[in-house]
Amino acid sequence: MPFVSDDPSWWPLINELYGFSYFVVAASATVIYDWALTFGQEFELIWMQRWSCMTLLYISVRYIGILYAVINILPSLPSLPVTDIVSVPHQNLSFPFNNVHCYGGVSDIVGQLVGYNDRNRCHSLNSTLNWMTVIVNTMLGVIMITRLYAMYQRSRKILIFLVVIFVAFTIACEVVTAIGDVYMLGEELILSGTYQCIYEWQGDISLDSMSWVLYITWEVLALCLAVWITVKHFRELRRSSTGQAFGDCFMVLMKTHVLYFVSFAVVSSFQLSHYSPNLKTKALETGTLMYTAHLEIYSIVQMFVLGPRLILSIREYHAKLVDNSDAGTGISTIAFREHGYVSTGGDV
Repeated sequence: MPFVSDDPSWWPLINELYGFSYFVVAASATVIYDWALTFGQEFELIWMQRWSCMTLLYISVRYIGILYAVINILPSLPSLPVTDIVSVPHQNLSFPFNNVHCYGGVSDIVGQLVGYNDRNRCHSLNSTLNWMTVIVNTMLGVIMITRLYAMYQRSRKILIFLVVIFVAFTIACEVVTAIGDVYMLGEELILSGTYQCIYEWQGDISLDSMSWVLYITWEVLALCLAVWITVKHFRELRRSSTGQAFGDCFMVLMKTHVLYFVSFAVVSSFQLSHYSPNLKTKALETGTLMYTAHLEIYSIVQMFVLGPRLILSIREYHAKLVDNSDAGTGISTIAFREHGYVSTGGDV
């Protein structure tokens, strides 16, 4: 049951959350717009090609992203209820806006309100989004492993190395997410006819940030491995007759990889800074809300716009290569060998 109040002291908070909701809607709209913009390529390069593991990963990341965008909007629309409207006794729950500027104020609100409905729909939506993020990041990790496996000429050693590390990191992140569901408190407020979801993490901040440290470690490792093998092959292929096409393929791989990594680095910097005690103590102030809003946009673009392009860019390059070749020579699997490359029909 939501907390209902028409107290004018909440109006400044309502205005702040209205501004935040615009950024959330913009972030979600970006995912839909990118999908519409690239659907022609997607239809030709994904749906009309022979299906493979990479095809399923692309479709999963792309359409989970669209679903995420829709769900993400729901708790951010002040005019849209996400739970049943039931007025509850709140004569003892008066929280003027100047008291909720601080993180402790949010804790007081959530701590008292959560007793009305311990697992409300606001909490369920937040939990759903968190687990969707974990699932998509796992898929993006599999895509990255596949790219590195191909770049390292299908080396079993590098595959085992990457899989072992990634599985360990993924399990750790899933454990942190599961614990986070327990320590995340949330409640819906109906303030002057507007619907607001507020949340607070009541666990250890270091635990909450651990998953991001693991993700950063993984991405840095993947980037270093990609850069190293690219530099090595460019040196080896200067004397190779297939060096031009081979080098162009590596350039496509590295451009998308570096762009993806830069976006991930930006998101990680924002996310880790978000755990700062200075921001946590001013959770509902304008500056902090705008900071969180930008983080929302960057993280969604990184996962659901640049993520699918890790596959789409290679498919597009392969299609252009086939169009420019009378023999139809391709690199659809980007499966490289020591003195050349082979194509086995569309795994990437």
